[in-house]
Amino acid sequence: QHYMKIAEASPLPIIIYNVPSRTACNVTAETILRLAHASDKFIAVKEASGNLVQAMKIMKHRPPGFLVLSGDDQLTLPLIGAGADGVISVIANAFPFEFSSMVRNALEGDFAAARHYNNLLLDVHPWLYVDGNPPGIKAALELLGFCKKDVRLPQVPVSETTYNALKKEMEALALKRNG
Repeated sequence: QHYMKIAEASPLPIIIYNVPSRTACNVTAETILRLAHASDKFIAVKEASGNLVQAMKIMKHRPPGFLVLSGDDQLTLPLIGAGADGVISVIANAFPFEFSSMVRNALEGDFAAARHYNNLLLDVHPWLYVDGNPPGIKAALELLGFCKKDVRLPQVPVSETTYNALKKEMEALALKRNG
């Protein structure tokens, strides 16, 4: 009922946000599908449950035009392989070329090229999340010279250990890019 009240009140289309690591609650495939079929205001789901079977169930039973978007960068490639339509990404803020190349190639069916770009980012991924999001991506953006790694309480910047490990992986990625 909560979601339907929002749909009735909103003049805008709605993307259902299913990120249990942030909300401490998984929106089940059944609930997502019930909403998607009940109102055309629901245009997509940001699916980050980490459950590929749940995502595939949504993709199998969704109404026409309802998008399934990965909300977990590390699972984007397998989700697109299973039929997802795209991604709402964190890592693309720091590595737009590699990540968008992976997504574009996967959506076009060139999974060899998609795996290449995915593998470039594979060792960077964990360090972006070990101390939480957004502290990890802010640290990466600081290392790239775009902003400071500062975050607002209750979050804190990444630890020195994480920062140094992230820096090392980003330097390795730069060598792979250029060499």
